[in-house]
Amino acid sequence: MKVGIIGATGYAGAELLRLLLTHPNVTVSAISSVSFEHQNIQDVYPNFAQTCNMVLCDEDTAIQKSDVIFASLPHGLSELIAEKCVEQNKYLIDLGADFRLTDPKDYEEWYQLSYQKPELHELSAYIIPELHRKLADNIKIIANPGCYPTSISLGLAPIIQTGKVDCNSIIIDSKSGVTGAGRGLSQTTHYPDCNEAFSPYKVASHRHTPEIEQTLSGLAGQNCTVTFVPHLLPVNRGIVSTMYLNLTEPMALEEIHSLYRKFYQTEKFVRVLPKGTTANLKNVKYSNYCDISLHLDPRTNRLIVVSTIDNMVKGAAGQAIQNMNLLMGIPEDTGLDFIPPAF
Repeated sequence: MKVGIIGATGYAGAELLRLLLTHPNVTVSAISSVSFEHQNIQDVYPNFAQTCNMVLCDEDTAIQKSDVIFASLPHGLSELIAEKCVEQNKYLIDLGADFRLTDPKDYEEWYQLSYQKPELHELSAYIIPELHRKLADNIKIIANPGCYPTSISLGLAPIIQTGKVDCNSIIIDSKSGVTGAGRGLSQTTHYPDCNEAFSPYKVASHRHTPEIEQTLSGLAGQNCTVTFVPHLLPVNRGIVSTMYLNLTEPMALEEIHSLYRKFYQTEKFVRVLPKGTTANLKNVKYSNYCDISLHLDPRTNRLIVVSTIDNMVKGAAGQAIQNMNLLMGIPEDTGLDFIPPAF
């Protein structure tokens, strides 16, 4: 397959390039950037020295040269790219937010934008492969999920489908490395401000909230309303999501653990950890894995789920490649079958 990357100089775009260069079924045909057009990728990211000598082009050239296009751009920019891809019978995997929300009112409320091409949304599907792979048939556009919603949805899917959770009392405490904020400079991610610091941000107002609620509601078969508070960790990459759920009837930890093991028994990239252990972001870094640990507070009948991913891989580029594999009918772990480093 010939693949192109639009937005190749952002963090997720550069991670896409790093992973796709070793994918056995892929030739990277073009990489695009507005900020660095006509420059060699090696001059932007020296880690590509002697491995990739490509010059950054414009988006039209990237689309023309490719069969599958990855768009790694800020919200509000992907619909027009999707239109060009559909017109040229190309596939688009969008790492941005423009195709994630099914209700246009949610997009307007949380992103202050309106859908420009609503008809294109009929050709798209929001896919976390482990939960939605059946939706990949006969579509042209995949909405690649956000990093926080990926860690949260995978962590909660097995239990929330049982109907034994109070769906209006879910509290989610998530922590992300600074790459989640993107490559653009800000005071919050400025080294002196984020190093040796730790704080929540966008408390109960983060744009991933409607995506989380939309996904959990679909899994639960009823409306779910969550309290979601993200935090900024002084590390480069990784997400730890700790989720608190009130159970509507007593369940033993052994029963819950068995439920999770069975739910994910055929999933390569989800690892349900043994009882008594706790998920740690260092064990998923640079990988497409999601680690889940389960904890029960019998005093409050509250289940605590910890879910960890690498926000740049399973939370962005790796999941996008997994979605490409799914869309193209090749094994989902192709080009992603690597082990996290031990330290």
